[in-house]
Amino acid sequence: MGVQVCAVPTAVLSSHTGGLGNPVLRDLTDYIPQALEHYRSLNLEFDCVYSGFLGSTEQIDHCLEFFAEYPKALKVVDPVMGDHGKPYKTYTPALMNRMQELVKVADVITPNLTEAAILLKEHYPTAPLTSAQLKSWLVRQSELGPRYVLLTGVEVADGCLINAGYDRVRGAFWRVDCDYVPVSYPGTGDIYASVIVGALLSGDSLPIAMERATRFLELAIKTTYSYGTDTRFGVMLESALPWLTERHSLKGYQKL
Repeated sequence: MGVQVCAVPTAVLSSHTGGLGNPVLRDLTDYIPQALEHYRSLNLEFDCVYSGFLGSTEQIDHCLEFFAEYPKALKVVDPVMGDHGKPYKTYTPALMNRMQELVKVADVITPNLTEAAILLKEHYPTAPLTSAQLKSWLVRQSELGPRYVLLTGVEVADGCLINAGYDRVRGAFWRVDCDYVPVSYPGTGDIYASVIVGALLSGDSLPIAMERATRFLELAIKTTYSYGTDTRFGVMLESALPWLTERHSLKGYQKL
């Protein structure tokens, strides 16, 4: 997508934690402030600072330091806390409460429905959301701080599965419909958020960024599903990557 990435890993694992036994983990919490100090000494500037899975309240503190160091940067928070109506085992109540602090200073957040429920202190919805309910959830999350709220994997009352978005400044609500595939792969939320970041930094509007991320992820999921691979190993990301380089003109988004 033409964006140079400077990764600051919070941990290194031999695999993800979803069904592959007990992965080897090396915690890198101490690395984060040291990396920031080095970048500070070089007078580096970043166009965006983007956080994902965090394993401790100390790591949240370090992320807040990064955000404060680069006030002009686009601040994106993927509030990774849970899925399918349940928080991840590693996410303590203290961590979930501290996530609110990151959300407060973010420009963009990309929760799934479980994470949105946690942020809003609501019960996970067991029925499809009406348009009014979905808009309410989007607005209330924006009131926590971010201008842009992108809510993924939402089943709505018209029977569709959608990704939804809200721009507080414009007062605009958006939806991008998804093809349903009867399988779940780990890491898809991370991919969606990352493509959103790349698209916004490349000049896409919010609804076009949403559609670009949705169509790319849809391609990766449907390609993987066609091969019948072990779902624990995630999507065949590399097979779909060339699509991102083609900069398709997109117009399939809709007003919510």
